[in-house]
Amino acid sequence: MAARDRRFGYGLVAPAVIVLLAITAFPLVYNVWISFHNAWYLFPTTFSNFAGVKNYKELFTGGAFLPSLYRTLGFTAVSVAVELIIGLALALALNRKFRGRGIVRAAILIPWAVPTVVSGLLWKSMFDPQNGFVNYILTQLHLPLAHTTWLSQTWTSWGAILLADAWRNTPFMALLLLAGLQVIPRDVYEAAKIDGAGAIRTFRQITLPMLKPALMVALIFRTLSSFLIFDVIYAMSHGGPGNSTQVLAYLNWSSMFVQGGNYGLGAAISVALMVMSLVIAAIYVASFRTEQVV
Repeated sequence: MAARDRRFGYGLVAPAVIVLLAITAFPLVYNVWISFHNAWYLFPTTFSNFAGVKNYKELFTGGAFLPSLYRTLGFTAVSVAVELIIGLALALALNRKFRGRGIVRAAILIPWAVPTVVSGLLWKSMFDPQNGFVNYILTQLHLPLAHTTWLSQTWTSWGAILLADAWRNTPFMALLLLAGLQVIPRDVYEAAKIDGAGAIRTFRQITLPMLKPALMVALIFRTLSSFLIFDVIYAMSHGGPGNSTQVLAYLNWSSMFVQGGNYGLGAAISVALMVMSLVIAAIYVASFRTEQVV
């Protein structure tokens, strides 16, 4: 009976799996194949010129890949940490009962519903040094940095990009964590209250351990999203000033469509991004699984 039910389940999901493979398998295999060729957009005949691991060697000798990787890792670490802290605080607040909670829950999802490019362009206009809202508010309040050209300096550019990214994606983090909080049985908290556990102790010994499945999902999604960030960088800074905000996804796009159309190098960067994304996801899964076993 169990074997028949299993076969029936496989049969139900088989059409969806076949469609997904048809959509994703060929582009993936073709991308890997191109990464081993000397393929240039302007010279289609070069697509058949086998280059071996030349494109992968260029990643480490070309001078652009490693700095972009370091920037990507740094941005990912900071953005995920900021969004996790704020998202968890929002989730804990929204998990409480208060008047208008439904409206507040819907309202915080508005930034997440805004397309990424639109969000980036919106924040770019807000950081405009002449007519932007940010400098206007700082000027009216007589605060420092009131006359800053935000997107023309390295660290202020990163600050603006981080703020724009956090504004849009923190609600997603909060939503996932809120879903995890709502499946925690209320009687567990009542028992802890009877035992005299304070708020901090309850959070550390009950909320956080029971929130780990949702926390793992949220961290994987947001880490991979931050690691593959492109839209906000493209909309706000175009990798500038200079290459100071150029991340791996932007370098990938630039190699393929700007710098002479080097499809071979761009494909190699794509493969590297895919492998590193899988490694990041595997590390998260292994870490949380180890904690659960212990």
